[in-house]
Amino acid sequence: MVAYESLKVGRSTLALCPMPRVESVAVGLWFGVGSLMEPRGLHGGAHFLEHLLFKGTRKRNALEISRAIESRGGDLNAFTGEEMTCYYARLAADELELALEVLFDMLWSSTFPREEVERERGVILEELRMYEDQPASLVMERLNQALWPEYGIGRPITGTPESVAGMRRAGLMEFWRRHYAPESLVVSVAGGVERQRVRALLMKYLRTPRRYAGEEVPPYRPLTVNKIALAPVSRPVQQCHVALGVRAYPKADRRRYALKLLSVMLGENMSSRLFQTVRERHGLAYSIQSTTAHFRETGAFYVQAGVDTAQLGKALALTARELRKMAALTVSARELRQAKDYLTGQIKLHLESTSNRMMWMGESLIGLGRMVQPGELLDELARVTAAEVRAVARELFRPGRMALSVVGPEVDQKLLSEAGRVFYLD
Repeated sequence: MVAYESLKVGRSTLALCPMPRVESVAVGLWFGVGSLMEPRGLHGGAHFLEHLLFKGTRKRNALEISRAIESRGGDLNAFTGEEMTCYYARLAADELELALEVLFDMLWSSTFPREEVERERGVILEELRMYEDQPASLVMERLNQALWPEYGIGRPITGTPESVAGMRRAGLMEFWRRHYAPESLVVSVAGGVERQRVRALLMKYLRTPRRYAGEEVPPYRPLTVNKIALAPVSRPVQQCHVALGVRAYPKADRRRYALKLLSVMLGENMSSRLFQTVRERHGLAYSIQSTTAHFRETGAFYVQAGVDTAQLGKALALTARELRKMAALTVSARELRQAKDYLTGQIKLHLESTSNRMMWMGESLIGLGRMVQPGELLDELARVTAAEVRAVARELFRPGRMALSVVGPEVDQKLLSEAGRVFYLD
């Protein structure tokens, strides 16, 4: 497997993966700042700021920014998370300099035109309405609020209509100045490029007097509850969207490898237990899956499905039964081997893409503060035992750990309370 490297360039960090046989390059500018770092009065500000960096610089207006990349057949985009933000482009490899020039122009020279701030406020309000109209998104938003009612991860990254409407240009610019500086920047590059050329080009764009002001992250307080947390939302839709969640492990916790394998066995492919039980044997859902999420101080395991309202109780009972079985019985050597082989294959397929390699390196350095090589991850997964998988299940699938969210027609507290009883796992 190709090795990734990280090195200091000026005051920033460069993550690099040369891929001589490809003709494209993916470039990402990463900052360890997201919705968790927003001060009071700026809920949704990290996401709002991400939008605004596409709206004009001293050199280009909004149309010229997108046209500069797209006229060469490339892609330009960004995303905001709880703990990181990334601006990225993908182009032909011989357009590396253009990708860097456009991205750094946005990064250091945005002007935040007042009319664009107001226009983009309207765009984001429409984005919030769009998510409210998507029950699969809404159910996860409400689930996270139930899982982390006292911590920023429970807040929607996009903010609320009230917070977005009240946000001011000056506050957004101050957030930009405070957090966007070379010291906090990771530049991730993967594709048909050479190390010395990347370094030489990059130095030109890192000469800025900006200084990193540091993070302001509210303290994480683990919450222990003695009953399942419930979050019902009634919407005139055709089916119930249900999501189950439990707090789990942070990024640096080795137990996350056992949890990932548990998730694969439970619901990450068509061979998984939940898919086979809830969909194939009982025909209760078209879509049912599990997944994991990890942050610096906490994490989560999720199950999500769409079912008929009348079948909600039965689907949840079957789900609870599968969780109990994971905690009560040690998985077979064959099932564990199949889960490991599946993940190994998925990782190798994932890393065929320059964009995915760029994302891997950026997330690794921002999330863990070090470069994680693909081989290291595969070795960690290979070492996980069946006993470790069962231990994770026994720890997570027990009373006081669960949260349950349902979005659907005629959903009320009584219906959800009855459904939630099946998750009092003994």
